[in-house]
Amino acid sequence: MQTELAPEFKGTADGEEAEAILRKCVHCGFCTATCPTYQLLGDELDGPRGRIYLIKQVLEGKAPTRSTQLHLDRCLTCRNCESTCPSGVQYGHLVDIGRKIVDEKVPRPALEGALRWTLKEALPSPLFGPAMKLGQSVRGLLPAKLKAKVPAPQPAGAWPTRSHARKMLMLAGCVQPSMAPNINGATARVLDAAGIEAVIAPTAGCCGAVKFHLNDQDGGKAQMRANIDAWWPFVEEGAVEAIVMNASGCGVTVREYGHVLRDEPAYAQKAERISALTRDLSELLPELVPLLKDRVSALPGVFAYHPPCTLQHGQKLRGGVEVNLRALGFDIQVARNESHLCCGSAGTYSVLQPELAYALRDRKLGHFDQLRPTAILSANIGCITHLQSGSGLPVRHWVEVLDEALRS
Repeated sequence: MQTELAPEFKGTADGEEAEAILRKCVHCGFCTATCPTYQLLGDELDGPRGRIYLIKQVLEGKAPTRSTQLHLDRCLTCRNCESTCPSGVQYGHLVDIGRKIVDEKVPRPALEGALRWTLKEALPSPLFGPAMKLGQSVRGLLPAKLKAKVPAPQPAGAWPTRSHARKMLMLAGCVQPSMAPNINGATARVLDAAGIEAVIAPTAGCCGAVKFHLNDQDGGKAQMRANIDAWWPFVEEGAVEAIVMNASGCGVTVREYGHVLRDEPAYAQKAERISALTRDLSELLPELVPLLKDRVSALPGVFAYHPPCTLQHGQKLRGGVEVNLRALGFDIQVARNESHLCCGSAGTYSVLQPELAYALRDRKLGHFDQLRPTAILSANIGCITHLQSGSGLPVRHWVEVLDEALRS
């Protein structure tokens, strides 16, 4: 795609990166066939190719409008288009640049801006945990829409006390410890059973995704640098062999620290090292299966598995959960239709774009109904919470089921 940058973007990091991405696009339109919002709305500007044209126009000097902003807002950043694209267009990076530039030029309505500010400040805040506990204490009295965002209280279970020679860092996360604390506990117990100690750096916090994708990119980068500072002593000393992620949304972000911080002399090399050490929990399964096989009593029933977009499209990790859990005796099924499509969670998307998010959720749950499962499994706290809000079945992280099978 031929592009001529406007003078204000020539020679800038964002402009040069965006131009390089745009030049890979060949207008083929394959991306529209796998774009969730295009499937729902049928509007070219609500598909990747249309959004690419909008961003190109802005970079070439055309003034963006409120309509431009809305079309970019409606993108889930699921990156399904990247999996489909034959030319390797890095659409996720491009849309981050486009949103940043458009938001600088197009003021948002006051209420919309206030909601976005509240989300980016509240979710990673230390006050989120107490606020969630308060919400859970009055959950039965909450309106249905708010109740859907407040999961029932859940015990975290016992944390392993054994020490092992093999150690891996684990990011506790910002919302997961409050919304689904058993996920972290289950991860630590499963690793412990395989002779691996899960280590949490006490000063590590939010991965930075919430702020970064709500166009507070400076705030997101500050959180990324803080995590690197928290993890670096462990990495520098060789005390850990990996950084394991049990939330694929966090995992895809940490894997991109090296890219996001590449122009910062004090952090570029450290960020690259952190990204290289990051592993999704599912990547450990081939090693864990032979260690745990004789100790697992697979739970009965059919489990419908939803692979998060941040896992299958962002990190390009497909099939690992299904194949390895089946090797442990679980009946894991994936919907035959549209298993590649987003469930509509997409971080804060279900709050900011509820109509589209719930339409995608119900579409996904409809495909699961055909499997007649006893439970739904996933690998990301956002997907789990969003799917649970519309399903009468339990929705869990797959590691929780593995943990339960070990303990049984």
